[in-house]
Order: sequence, then C-alpha cells, then structure tokens
Amino acid sequence: MAEKADNGIRHLPVMAERVLEHLDCRPGMVVVDCTLGEGGHAMEIVKRIAPGGKLIGIDRDAEVLPRARRRLEDSPVPVTIRHLHYAGLAAWAAGEGVTGIDGALFDLGLSSYQLDDPDRGFSFRRDGTLDMRMDRAGGPTAAELVNRLPVAELERIFFRFGQERWSRRIARAIGRERRRGPIRTTAELASIVSSAVPGRGRIHPATRVFQALRIAVNRELDDLAGGLESAWSLLRSGGRLCAISFHSLEDRIVKNLFRRWAREEGSGRILTRKPEVPGRAETARNPRSRSAKLRAIEHN
Repeated sequence: MAEKADNGIRHLPVMAERVLEHLDCRPGMVVVDCTLGEGGHAMEIVKRIAPGGKLIGIDRDAEVLPRARRRLEDSPVPVTIRHLHYAGLAAWAAGEGVTGIDGALFDLGLSSYQLDDPDRGFSFRRDGTLDMRMDRAGGPTAAELVNRLPVAELERIFFRFGQERWSRRIARAIGRERRRGPIRTTAELASIVSSAVPGRGRIHPATRVFQALRIAVNRELDDLAGGLESAWSLLRSGGRLCAISFHSLEDRIVKNLFRRWAREEGSGRILTRKPEVPGRAETARNPRSRSAKLRAIEHN
C-alpha cells in the first residue's frame, strides 16, 4: 500500500515502525515475510537483522515477486524469495531444512500494485477484468462466480464475507442482469450493485460486494488460520508473529488464534492488548491504511 518510489515501485508499508518494534528485529534473526508483496516491510526488516540475519519472503501472487526482487537485490543479508502461499510455509520449510524462525509477518491487505492494475479486477475505481485471483495460475475468477453460482449462494457470500445488509437485493439484481448476458467487468458489476442498493452511505455501495467476492475467490478466511498456524509452528522460543488485518473477519481470526495460544495453550504472550491502528499522520499520507489493525504475539 504505497506511493511511487525508486524504479517506479510503490512502497509505503503500513505501521512499519510498530511492526519492527513488535518483531524486535535484531542482527542474526531469521524472519519470514509471509505476504512479501513489493517488499516494503522487508526492506526495513533486512536493515535491522544485519549482519548475520536472513529474510524469507513468500507471496501467492507471482506477478509481484519480480518487483520485490529488484527492491531487495542489494539487501545486506541473504534473501530467499518464493512463490508460495503462507498455508504451505511449514511444509516448504521442512523440505528446505529450515527448522526455526525468529519472526513472521502477515500484512493481509492488497498492495497498490494489485489495486491499481485494472487487469486484476480487485477495484471498481477503474474498469477492468472481473478476475480478483491472487494467483492467476488457476482457480475460478470473480466473473465465473458471479455468472455461474446460484443466486442464493451469491447472497450467502455477500452477507458472510462482506457483511452486506442488502445481500439479497444485490444477488437478485445480478441474477436478473446475467440472464441478459454475462457480467464481465468491474464497472458492470459495480453499476449493478449501485442500482440495487437504496440510498448512499459513507462508502461506495460496491465496496462490501467486491471484498466478499475477493475473499471467496481466494479462500482467504479458510487459508488464514492455516497460514498463521504454519508460521507459529516454526517460531522459536522468544520468536514473534505480527499480523496486520484490514477488516473485522480477518481480525477476528487473528484475535481468536492469539487468545487460544496465549490463554488456552499457554504457548504465547500477547504483546498488543488491543489492536494497534495507524496514526492520523499515516492515514493522511496513505489513506489505504486507515482500516489496518496490528496484533502481535511472542512464542514462549
């Protein structure tokens, strides 16, 4: 989530200083950036784990990894970058002989690179293909879900993943429109949603529907718990995990897992009594950070 910078790469990592403090980055540490993106957080981490440290950066979006590689090519510590979803981190580590790590970061938001590319279909701000896949190597697109799922299933997705109060009206409107022809673009879908929702609220009427479809396409909530568990299993004693979420569904999963580890299993110590949020200066500089919530936990 960022602004233009060196080599045309955008970078404005959310709450970077707080992340570094909670990870307690020091020389010699092995840190995994589980959502590497364009490498904004990673650029700051490598400076603090030198000398002797190592960064492992993974991301399910293969298209963003070349940008991260360019950013990190002059890193003062070794960097390993892999096209990998975080749910598979522990299995990959076992195959690579990585037996433990000292820190892990999950930044669950979309990057500016993803949001601003109309070809990816994540945003209705620019007309583009209704895709929404983090990994375009396979899996159904948002267009396929919108055009093929039963109306009742679309309603369920919008209500569950978008917390959309007008989910039924929107799903029925989509059902009517797709009988006339397939819905292919972000602008088409946004227009249908807008016409189905009465009145105008604080946010664009299509915001929650786009969030819900993105979550459904990428199975984000199903995979998040597995990714956090995977990283937690690799953390050494004293190792720390930070998670930045951008909506309440993600935050609830993070919060509940942290509580389980700390209170039920006694395997961790929560470092953030309440989720931390960006300050006014940061949200003014980077409006996309305004919904971010940061939680951190230390492994016993």
